[in-house]
Amino acid sequence: MEEKILILDFGSQYTQLIARRVRELDTYCEIHPFSKGLDLIDESVIGIILSGSPCSVRDPKSPDVDLSKVRGKIPILGVCYGAQLMAKQNGGEVRASTTREYGRAKLVSNHSTDLLAGVSADSQVWMSHADTIVTVPSNFEIVASTETVNVAAFKVKNEKTYGIQFHPEVTHSLEGKQIVKNFVVNICGSKQSWTAKAFIQETIDGLKAKLGNDKVVMALSGGVDSTVAAMLVHNAIGKNLYCIFVDNGVLRLNEYETVLENYKHMGLNIKGVNSKEKFYSALKGKTDPEEKRKAIGKTFIDVFDEESKILTEVKWLGQGTIYPDVIESVSVNGPSVMIKSHHNVGGLPEKMHLKIVEPLRSLFKDEVRDVGRELGIDPNLLGRHPFPGPGLAIRILGEITPEKVDILQKVDDIFISSLKESGLYNKVWQAGAIFLPVQSVGVMGDERTYENAVALRAVTSVDGMTADWAHLPYEFLAKVSNDIINKVKGVNRVVYDISSKPPATIEWE
Repeated sequence: MEEKILILDFGSQYTQLIARRVRELDTYCEIHPFSKGLDLIDESVIGIILSGSPCSVRDPKSPDVDLSKVRGKIPILGVCYGAQLMAKQNGGEVRASTTREYGRAKLVSNHSTDLLAGVSADSQVWMSHADTIVTVPSNFEIVASTETVNVAAFKVKNEKTYGIQFHPEVTHSLEGKQIVKNFVVNICGSKQSWTAKAFIQETIDGLKAKLGNDKVVMALSGGVDSTVAAMLVHNAIGKNLYCIFVDNGVLRLNEYETVLENYKHMGLNIKGVNSKEKFYSALKGKTDPEEKRKAIGKTFIDVFDEESKILTEVKWLGQGTIYPDVIESVSVNGPSVMIKSHHNVGGLPEKMHLKIVEPLRSLFKDEVRDVGRELGIDPNLLGRHPFPGPGLAIRILGEITPEKVDILQKVDDIFISSLKESGLYNKVWQAGAIFLPVQSVGVMGDERTYENAVALRAVTSVDGMTADWAHLPYEFLAKVSNDIINKVKGVNRVVYDISSKPPATIEWE
């Protein structure tokens, strides 16, 4: 049984980051709502981490959990709210801070305990809390302080139970990774056996046992998640996997042909379906972004269902669901809900009466790429920028027409190709072009023109949750703008989006 760290989620925006830090140590972990996490304790759990929370432990309705059955038996680390909760539960005092403590702080005293081994006495940490632990219970020992926070970290005497008021999981805590490593490896005793290679072997063996000689159908998008998921299933059942790639009319330039060619080289059993006209018909007259998304989703389900019925005795639907999809569908304060619809596949299981197989549902995006590399998938495919499920339909503001798609495909192709040629593509998290619902006056040669404007969007990010606009060189932008206006008939103005997320989103719709 794979050893694991259990993370109890109290609603912190940083909970996924805690999991990523643990996984970076080649240690498996799972996030579960605080209300049900302890029900999952078994011999595989080697440690428990309590997350932060937007709530206050002083609120009678705040999240609570009874740790009495695990205290002293399994190592526990409380982070921020988790630390305050343990202090309060055992008779300590937690008060509202006189000033909200948010941002960088430095440790001014650091007793070299096992949790803080190898951490500098004046290490920079990241605070984000409105409450402060004022006094600790008699069996708690204060092991670190900052200039403004007396109880920055504590240890329970004669137990492997710890609390820290700061967030070691964020990069602003400069030695946070060392603290997480101390807990996971040194205190919990992780064997650090959760690797891409081990995951692949375990997953393929599991798929063979689960699927046997059953047939599986999968919708592929050309993206990282669906491709890696398909290769895992393919390695388990070979030709019993039937892949379908649908051209919805709003893909990138030549993407339909390129993706099909790439998949065939990978040995996948794949069929391409050109359904452009069905999608254009469904999108006709629609300008609202949500209506466009629904039209594409419904049409995709109809096309995929129709194609699947040609196959006989298919029992499973394969999906590229990854761990953030699973986590985001679970309510911290209540029971688990259905996994959110994955890209365009939402609604298919119910309509087709198929069982679901999701080989990547325990992995984060960076881990999916690691598995893909281990499987020998083309680095160019693994390094692809994220691309929205509804494709260019949500990058064309207003109604979709084949003419607008043609223009935007050409613009997007020049932008993306230029990023690759200039060595900038891998420095950007996501990039694309947006067709704006405005026309503007221009002068081309001796003629005045009244044509379309497009916006270029490029952002840098770690995980897409927050993003900054990419500071691309002026010379690069000037050349791209010139190439677009000269080579794409119908465009006479190019602008560059310099909005960050938040408040703006990465996509415009």
